[in-house]
Amino acid sequence: MRKLERGSGEPLWKQLQEDLVRRLRSGEFDDAFPGELALVEEYEVSRHTVRQALGQLRTDGLIVAERGRQPRVATAPEIRQPMGALYSLFSSVEESGLPQHSVVRALDLRADGVVAARLNLEGSIPLLYLERLRYAGDEPLALDRVWLPASLAEPLLDADFTHTSLYNELAERTGINLDHGREDIRAMNPSPAERALLHCPADAAVFSIIRQGTAQNRPVEWRHTIVRGDRFALSAEYSAHTGYRLTPATTALAQAW
Repeated sequence: MRKLERGSGEPLWKQLQEDLVRRLRSGEFDDAFPGELALVEEYEVSRHTVRQALGQLRTDGLIVAERGRQPRVATAPEIRQPMGALYSLFSSVEESGLPQHSVVRALDLRADGVVAARLNLEGSIPLLYLERLRYAGDEPLALDRVWLPASLAEPLLDADFTHTSLYNELAERTGINLDHGREDIRAMNPSPAERALLHCPADAAVFSIIRQGTAQNRPVEWRHTIVRGDRFALSAEYSAHTGYRLTPATTALAQAW
């Protein structure tokens, strides 16, 4: 039995939550996390107290607890990317220590009136389209679809995108360097086909990242990337001087991929 201090003035659920965090960090629950009834018996508290403690652990992202299922320790994301900085997914994966490669699903020229309008082009103008399933280690990380004006990006048709950055190839083959951009990032549930393609767990959501990149004030890139939420995380810093602000989706933070 594990005893909690009933006369300490600190709520029992809070004491329980803190002790479970300590045990989690020590690796005690690496094999399995105890269920509600086991914790009730072990700590001699009510089921309501246990549920309050587990609710906080779930809010903090330390456990996954679903109705009718035993809680389990949450898997920490393998790749963490700071917001508000220029970044490359290729570089982020490499820096995490995981080998990175892509399966190219499409690389061709095609017309797309909707995307062309987003790039301030006429609807019939040909676009270079690149679609990749991107891996970090042995598991898929992201499904990446990008469109660029063919008049600028046609030399990329000869590139091998199995292990390289689009922006590196764009700079080397065309001399174009993206210098600005904007992103809209939303959480969403993937379609059944996307979930199967990305090997997403049944309870995992994804990040939907829509990006427009520009070079010298000219739209050059329109991209839609779906990233597994269980393997990727975004983080932000703040200070007393600069404060902390999340920009609404309509004026999202400028970044580059």
